[in-house]
Amino acid sequence: MTAEPTTEAEQRSVPGWMIPPPDGFTAEEFLAMKGLPPHTELIDGSLVLVSAQRSFHSRAVDLLASALRRTVPADLLVRREMAVVLDARQCPEPDVCVIRAEAETSDVQTSYQAADVVLVIEVVSPESELRDRERKPQLYAKAGIVYFWRVERAVDGMPVVYLFELDPATGAYASAGVVHDRLKLNLPFVIDIDLSEIKRL
Repeated sequence: MTAEPTTEAEQRSVPGWMIPPPDGFTAEEFLAMKGLPPHTELIDGSLVLVSAQRSFHSRAVDLLASALRRTVPADLLVRREMAVVLDARQCPEPDVCVIRAEAETSDVQTSYQAADVVLVIEVVSPESELRDRERKPQLYAKAGIVYFWRVERAVDGMPVVYLFELDPATGAYASAGVVHDRLKLNLPFVIDIDLSEIKRL
C-alpha cells in the first residue's frame, strides 16, 4: 500500500505550468509562457502536449506545405506549425495553414489571428485522432475559417485528404470531397498536388 503524499511539494508531481487556473489559461497567457515543450497547444483553456511526430506525419506536412507554396497567390502565405488564436481560450497549432500576407507582421511573431487564416490542415496522428477529427474542426469552424483539410494515412501509406468547407447557414463544416491520388482544386486558390510525391520524401 502506498502512503498518500503529505506535503504540497509531494502533491505537485507535475510542473506548476501544467496546472491550469480554475477558469483555464487564456490565449494571451499561453502565448506568453516560456519553455513549453515544442508544439504545445491550448485547447479549451488547457495545455495539450503532443507526442513525437511519426515519419508519415512529417512527410505529409512537408509535401503539402511545399506544394501549396508553388501555387499560392501573392496575397497569401503558407505557414507550418504556427499557433492560431481562435478565441480567448483556444490556440491550436495546425500542421499547415494559409494566411493572408498582411498577417505576417514580424520575423519573430509566434501566432496569427483566426480572421487572417484562409485554410487549416491537420495531419492525423494516433494520439491526435479525436482532436483532429472532432474538436479542432468544431473550433476552426466556430472561428470562421472557411477551408479545413484533414489528412489521414491509408493502409498503403498514402495520404488521404478529407476536404471541408464552412457552411454559412449552419456555421459548421460540410464535406467537399475525399481525395486519394491527385489534389486538384480551384478554391481557395488553384491547387494541384500529386499526393504520390510523398513516396519520394
